[in-house]
Amino acid sequence: MSTKIKGPQFVKYFQPVVDALIELGGSGRPAEVKELIASKLNIAEEEQEEQIASGASRFSKNVDWARFYLAKAGFIDASTRGVWSLTESGRHVRLSPKDALGLFQEVHQEFSVARKKGPNSEGTAEKDPQLDALLEEDVDHRILLLNRLMALSPNGFERLCQRLLRESGFESVAVTGRSGDGGLDGTGKLQVNPFVSFKVLFQCKRYSGSVTVSQVRDFRGAMMGRADKGIILTTGTFTSDAKKEAVRDGVPPIELVDGEKLLDMFEELELGLKPKKAFDIDERFFDEFS
Repeated sequence: MSTKIKGPQFVKYFQPVVDALIELGGSGRPAEVKELIASKLNIAEEEQEEQIASGASRFSKNVDWARFYLAKAGFIDASTRGVWSLTESGRHVRLSPKDALGLFQEVHQEFSVARKKGPNSEGTAEKDPQLDALLEEDVDHRILLLNRLMALSPNGFERLCQRLLRESGFESVAVTGRSGDGGLDGTGKLQVNPFVSFKVLFQCKRYSGSVTVSQVRDFRGAMMGRADKGIILTTGTFTSDAKKEAVRDGVPPIELVDGEKLLDMFEELELGLKPKKAFDIDERFFDEFS
């Protein structure tokens, strides 16, 4: 994408996020939305891999910021965790580049006034301290959990993935990661029923960037002839080409577990999480009574 637009680069993804959600039926997982946007806008794998200073994917981060502003504007349901869902107004919104910039400035102005600071419409998502402050207001347990996973040592993350696989029904799960082993970090067995079982090899990648197609190929090459199935678990994401390679015909399949799916598994298993009930005020509900 070479289209230039005033303001932060994520503004250009406002309408693509809406369009992707409409195509997905009104809601979708973040990874689904990003994959569809990358496909529709023909975003090259190199651009998807590009990282910002924190190590996160620039493309992924920009789409996250687009979702954040659309939620603040009431076009995406901000109360839904792990799924991006359009509101009724979001299903009908059509934002030109000028409209998108206006939306950004309007939402940004609200927070800028609250902090008695002027808006910086020429800033970028990863360098604007006001935008960092905005993100803090949207923090939930998933962000805190992901940060906790990122703070683990490589060995600690491998052992945590071992525990996660055990909790998910795998047997004989062992961490075997060592240099010269083609990036293989462990082995396990999935007993489907008394007659069918699969030997699996897994790889753990604790970082914010995107796993590339070449890394998936390397992992498959290392597991060839040694297991029935492979699993790659990462706190980051996978490029669209990496996802295609994982399910390519004629070769052993590889299951891809990205950061979002990883967090889902921790929630489903209540692993490392203490459930609690909480409420947020729905300001729009009370507007009609004001």
